[in-house]
Amino acid sequence: MTTNIRDLSTADMPERTQSFWKLVGPGAVLVGLSIGAGEIIIWPRIMAQYGASMAWAAILGVFLQLWINLEIGRWTIATGETPFTGFARIWRGFAPVFIILTVLGWLIPGWARASGLALKALIVGPYGYGSDTFWTVITFSAAAVILFGPKIVYQSVERSVEILVVMVTVGLISLVIAVGSVDVWKDLGLGIISIGQMHPDISVKTLFSALVFAGAGGTANLFYSFYLRDKNIGMGARIPRMRNPLRDRPEAAPSSGFRFEETEENISRFRAWWNYVIKDQVFFFWFLNTFTIILFMFAALAVLTPRGIVPAAGTLIWDEAVVLGEVWGETGKIIFLLVGVATLFGTQLILLDGVSRTFADIIYTNLKSAQKREVSWWYLTVCLGWIVAGCVITYVMENMGVSDLGFLFNAAYMGGFAMAIYVPLTLYMNHRYLPKSVRPGVISTLMMIVASAVYIGFAVKSIGWEITTWLG
Repeated sequence: MTTNIRDLSTADMPERTQSFWKLVGPGAVLVGLSIGAGEIIIWPRIMAQYGASMAWAAILGVFLQLWINLEIGRWTIATGETPFTGFARIWRGFAPVFIILTVLGWLIPGWARASGLALKALIVGPYGYGSDTFWTVITFSAAAVILFGPKIVYQSVERSVEILVVMVTVGLISLVIAVGSVDVWKDLGLGIISIGQMHPDISVKTLFSALVFAGAGGTANLFYSFYLRDKNIGMGARIPRMRNPLRDRPEAAPSSGFRFEETEENISRFRAWWNYVIKDQVFFFWFLNTFTIILFMFAALAVLTPRGIVPAAGTLIWDEAVVLGEVWGETGKIIFLLVGVATLFGTQLILLDGVSRTFADIIYTNLKSAQKREVSWWYLTVCLGWIVAGCVITYVMENMGVSDLGFLFNAAYMGGFAMAIYVPLTLYMNHRYLPKSVRPGVISTLMMIVASAVYIGFAVKSIGWEITTWLG
């Protein structure tokens, strides 16, 4: 691939003039993605299958991703670029590498199918009218309307996801109050502090996958940079926002970002933006993610574990809803189904948007010939193609009797290998290209080294596990 990445241009850091609450959005969108299949499907199923002893890994996964997201945010507010462009600066071969990783991680529409099944269960029951494909087409259609309704793509994503996050949080709190007990809280608490304890029956692949999806996971953490730019955070204010090419004329976008001179004023402005990113990630990503994943695990321990229920593939949400109906009545059942629909549809929406942005960004930035078209044109093309592919793959999977659950775990698994690559790359990139005054400090560097070691260690151990399993 012949790249066309110019050196960083010199420009002053834009001034921050708005309060934190007026800038709320990017972290909330990432939370909407994070509370998807990992929190409502993978971790509750692990609780139902292995008990509370593995809960510590969920808390650790969210905590590690906090530091990763901070460094992704550091790069974007300092340069206005996405990490994908920064990686290509290190080696142009990373452009196709991350396209491949994105395809491997997200092509199979596990969330779209799960979202469709949750909607089906809510409206007509799991065995009611319509195939999996039919309901998946409905959810994809709803996502397309949200993405291509307004002139600015980000605005509809942010508003939709914030509503869904509120629905999920309120619904979960209501359910926990209704079915909770002190004994369940004690078991969960012991599981959270039992750091490093491994259930003898859990495989390395399953634990690695679950650790990755305790949070956004895979290349999805990198989506944070897109939403910072569209919210005009830091140097992102110098990059035009993603406009809907069906409703508005797109602005020409630069193919590379900016670098500020280390004046006292520029450094002060950067620190104001950095303060925003820290608050955004600590409050929305770390706190809300940790809070909601604890509630989801608690619900599974309170509802499924006492009855010895380990849900079959594709039925976890319905199984929990049915038991909640027995414990709390029809209200509990409906509330949990609403939580399931909101959670999974939010993930489907953000993945569709984030994957399309990833492809558009990499193609537009790295290929000179691609710049004959606006980046929003590439976004639209990839997005519509992804929707069609998702519907077709769902149809094939359904007719072959293939479950979506295995693909959700495989997506997390592939995402773990992606993180083993880009976490150390992000640290290296921020130390190499950013002005000295705003490079990662000792604590940030240390935490990124720890995160790199965890993901690389699990990746290496997983390869060894795969080889051992294959050899029998």
